[in-house]
Amino acid sequence: MENQNIERHSGENEPLCRGNWFDSYPPQVPDAVAFDHHSSICSYFENAARQYATRPAIQCLGKTFTYNELNTYARAFAAWLQCLGLDKGARVAIMLPSSVQYVVSMFGVLRAGYVVVNVNPLYTARELAHQLNDSGAQAIIVLEQFASTLQQVRHEVPIKHIVVASMGDLFGLLKGSAIDFTIRRIRKAVPPWSLPGHHAFGKAVSRGRSMPLRETALTQGDLAMLQYTGGTTGVAKGAMLLHRNLLAASTIAGTWLNVALQGEPAIDRPVMLLPLPLYHIFTIYVLMVGLGVGACSILIPNPRDIAGFVKTMKGQRFHLMCGLNTLYNALLNYPAARQVDYSHCRLFVAGGTATQQAVAQRWHHLTGRWILEGWGMTETTGAGTCNPPHRNEFNGSIGLPLPSTTVSIRDDDGDVLPPGGVGEIHISGPQVMAGYWQRPDETAQALGQDGFLKTGDVGVMDERGYVRIVDRKKDMVLVSGFNVYPTEIEEVAVSLSGVLEAAAIGVPSESSGEMVKLFVVRKDPELTVEVVRSHCASNLTNYKRPQQIIFVDSLPKSPVGKVLRRELRDYK
Repeated sequence: MENQNIERHSGENEPLCRGNWFDSYPPQVPDAVAFDHHSSICSYFENAARQYATRPAIQCLGKTFTYNELNTYARAFAAWLQCLGLDKGARVAIMLPSSVQYVVSMFGVLRAGYVVVNVNPLYTARELAHQLNDSGAQAIIVLEQFASTLQQVRHEVPIKHIVVASMGDLFGLLKGSAIDFTIRRIRKAVPPWSLPGHHAFGKAVSRGRSMPLRETALTQGDLAMLQYTGGTTGVAKGAMLLHRNLLAASTIAGTWLNVALQGEPAIDRPVMLLPLPLYHIFTIYVLMVGLGVGACSILIPNPRDIAGFVKTMKGQRFHLMCGLNTLYNALLNYPAARQVDYSHCRLFVAGGTATQQAVAQRWHHLTGRWILEGWGMTETTGAGTCNPPHRNEFNGSIGLPLPSTTVSIRDDDGDVLPPGGVGEIHISGPQVMAGYWQRPDETAQALGQDGFLKTGDVGVMDERGYVRIVDRKKDMVLVSGFNVYPTEIEEVAVSLSGVLEAAAIGVPSESSGEMVKLFVVRKDPELTVEVVRSHCASNLTNYKRPQQIIFVDSLPKSPVGKVLRRELRDYK
């Protein structure tokens, strides 16, 4: 299935319905935005490189790269890639953490006329083989720390060209050598690997600087990325994201960011802290938004190293930070985070999973600002809804539909519900994917004839247009005919002072069909099951109360911090 000018399903050509949410927008934000002045995400980036040439674009591991440097590296890598002889639209996998190497690789692949296949570097060999075979990737850029995983499946996948990068690449001889020596010799973080015939990333970029680049004609209808879903609902599948989708998501969200930046005093050179992996669509689209306004993005290759992350926070003034509930919670429970200067930050953005009220309140107490919660999916290029930045509040909602976006709440028959009705969230807009790669049946199930994506999220919209997620359809627990939503149980549990984290699932019950099972990570080692049970009884009606309460050392999570309830269901 080749991918040029893929037919759209998202309904971006449909007239935008004027929803009640537009009246809740900041005054300077339009109902819809235009992004037709760029032919592709490449021209979007190249325009930023011209406009902000000498500004810092990326900061990583203590080194800053300007827009011009980033563009020069990306152009060189694109020229080198073209010498491999791949056809336009060939899929190229990127198996890198958040790093300047990732950014150069992504724009290099796109500018060469190819399609990015983002791969989680922490994948097992089985997961990697599935994604490479499913996408048909012919080339891969992989960090040396993960080369041994690729080695295990090399002869099972269609990969023809392998590029191996190190964390020291592009950092200069002295600093780069020091970084690589530390990782290889001191931390011993590079398992033995052997990939005969591979190319070194640093040398490829260096050679590409003297090679001619064949400018590839790209349009908004060309495929830019295969962004694989987490696989929590079945086999991981690739969402086809077009250049149009990336342009739309970046431009739409940029209107929201500008509201915060234009407040007094206005911020001309914003700095964004991105402690999430760049192979995740949320981080990719936030990075794109930053490039559009000339921001410097600080990349954190390993955000699980809270000590190192806080050290970076203490050493750099920043104006925006994105994260997940689990990351904010981890910072709140790390004493040194109280020494960070948060006074310059205009936005603390959260997405990916629900932000808990208790976490939001503690964060506000620490920083003086509320967490700005938004919502999006891989299938919406990360952009869907967000709370408006001019409101100083945390209301537990995921906010308003972004400009150029239409959201409706529908019942099981597909009928639109009035405000206050609980049903599945449907979304339409130019950021919605073209479909799932080589899965026409699943595409048809997800994208309706009217161009709306069926999200699988259960929600409710109020009279002002604010959307609140009740839960995922698949996570709903049915107790004696009553619907129970795990997020409500979890919110109650974490409001108990001795609880660090909690996750609820449904398990079979002979008496009620299903019952609630609650997993708790203790903050207070003296906390007992009886105390948790009593707390839940005081805050939840009988059928919602957990019948089983289990203490665990940690909750299983995806690389971006989502709790993996499917793994809890297998807990013995």
